[in-house]
Amino acid sequence: MAPKKGLLQRLDEGPVIGDGGFVFALEKRGYVKAGPWTPEATVENPEAVRQLHREFLRAGSDVMQAFTFYASDDKLSNRGNESSKKYTCRGINDAACRLAREVAEEGDGLVAGGLSQTPTYLSGLGKENTQKEFKKQVDVFVENKVDFLIVEYFEHVEEIEWAIEVSVKTGMPVVASMCIGPKGDLHGVPAGECAVRMAKAGAHVVGINCHFDPFMTLEGLRLMKAALDAAGVKVHLIAQPLALHTPDAHKQGFIDLPEFPFGLEPRICTRWDMHKYAREAYDLGVRYIGGCCGFEAYHIRAVAEELATERGRKPKASEKHDMWAGGLKMHTKPWVRARASKEYWQSLKPSSGRPFCSSMSQPDKWGVTAGDSTLKQKTAITTDEEIAELAKPRRVMNGK
Repeated sequence: MAPKKGLLQRLDEGPVIGDGGFVFALEKRGYVKAGPWTPEATVENPEAVRQLHREFLRAGSDVMQAFTFYASDDKLSNRGNESSKKYTCRGINDAACRLAREVAEEGDGLVAGGLSQTPTYLSGLGKENTQKEFKKQVDVFVENKVDFLIVEYFEHVEEIEWAIEVSVKTGMPVVASMCIGPKGDLHGVPAGECAVRMAKAGAHVVGINCHFDPFMTLEGLRLMKAALDAAGVKVHLIAQPLALHTPDAHKQGFIDLPEFPFGLEPRICTRWDMHKYAREAYDLGVRYIGGCCGFEAYHIRAVAEELATERGRKPKASEKHDMWAGGLKMHTKPWVRARASKEYWQSLKPSSGRPFCSSMSQPDKWGVTAGDSTLKQKTAITTDEEIAELAKPRRVMNGK
């Protein structure tokens, strides 16, 4: 049997479909706690994690990204989280890698180990301490022989550069994506400069994930591509946005929206939005195309179906899904059968069914980031008194 093609070879040949969001999906299913968003489910409920991998594989994902989001030792012990003590950083990351590999081998999938931003950086504890946190995870990824590394969900280019430095020492391909929009990182570094700096730090693929919707993400990627082209830097691009519309989000994206995280459902993108996203991303030159929070298997299937010609195949999940609503031809009601067309769904402007709700929100405007004392982290749980104090500036800044 011929060996599997690696990530960079696949990207050179055509699109690679990423997977979708794990923390939001598993929180809604009762396996992840909102707030810390840490992945101890890999140990506590491995079947739930395994099943979600399988859903994404069936939908067309080429990559099984190990569920290691926020699995650094400092995050697992932050603000009352006892996951580090119970399961250890090594235990959670090792279990995640094994689950991802098991499912990847059921198809032609690649396995990625992932790093994300740390409380150590937010608390201003410096490069050496931050990189120690990254190395604890990377050592586990190397031992599990993952196919490549993803450093993702970073708000500050300085911290992602530190993560890339640790990752490239493994000799594996490194993908780097920041959770920023067109306005750049939270220290004011422009999106284009962020891309160039990630590439020069050694990343083979650079781009954006999370915090913004598919189309705001692509706006940011256009700026990144222009800057990379101007600098003469050749790397592949990655897009893994939210499956939520965020036209009213400011610099920090959806976490500033008052609906975050428990009232976001009215913003969910349709499968038809994902067809449009996949086509626009591909036409822009993005070759690693996937999703982050809110992306379910049907969103990934839509991406894979839109790019079926370029990939030379449809996903297995298309066995139960005729393109452009063709299955509705089998419906008993004639008015539903009448909707079995591409033209109908492409032109539809979905209603929310919420007549007393506005279409846009007023995001919070705290304006704080790494270096601010309010972002210094601790192992003790946040007290009720601290929550009451935090509520005061919110009322003032929102004019309430």
